[in-house]
Amino acid sequence: MMGTIYELVRDAVRNGRSLATITVLAGGPVGAKMACTPDGQTFGDLGDPTLTAQAVQAALPLLAQGETQTVVLSPEVMIFVESFAPPPTLFMVGGVHISIALAAMAKVVGFRTVVIDAREAFATDERFGHVDELIIAWPDEALAGRLDARSSVAVLTHDPKLDDPALRVALRSPARYIGALGSPKTHTRRLERLAAEGFTPEELARIHGPIGLPIGAKTPEEIALSILAEVVQVARQGGRR
Repeated sequence: MMGTIYELVRDAVRNGRSLATITVLAGGPVGAKMACTPDGQTFGDLGDPTLTAQAVQAALPLLAQGETQTVVLSPEVMIFVESFAPPPTLFMVGGVHISIALAAMAKVVGFRTVVIDAREAFATDERFGHVDELIIAWPDEALAGRLDARSSVAVLTHDPKLDDPALRVALRSPARYIGALGSPKTHTRRLERLAAEGFTPEELARIHGPIGLPIGAKTPEEIALSILAEVVQVARQGGRR
């Protein structure tokens, strides 16, 4: 099984998939090893069904954050969870000036950057040659099936025709951060439109709006900084402001 686990890790890393390995350090079959994926699929076991279930339950939140650490399951039982995960992805909807600065900053702190815009005049290689992926498409089509628990979505066009479809997809996904540009009045109208479509108050509360931490930002670069700070805050601390 050990050889199989190492092969699973190798394949996950090569193909950009998330995988966690779990090793028993104390209180069980020391050295026993298994692996699990973000959806709870397991490879191997730790020799005891209860221990295996507890270990996977402890590993999944760490894998969602891409974290590696020792976990104490009980006074006697200790495991080591090692996460192998691709970089978290920041999806920016709107090829605007804020996105230019935000993509550059996000890459510095380790994000994979994706810019989406259906307007070819905005989504150009001249403006976004520094991003990992530039997509010319409607946001709902580009985002469909791509958002996971390590995804962040910044909706920046200030145009309901582009913003609202992106938010619909994001709200129906496990994305850990969703933010939308606009004044408090704009955000209120946005929430009213989405509520009329059937989204609940709890679902709408996931949207950070106006987007970014309140640092008094004025320029596109300062706004980008406030957005990235909020994205990191949510990733590290969870919850809302």
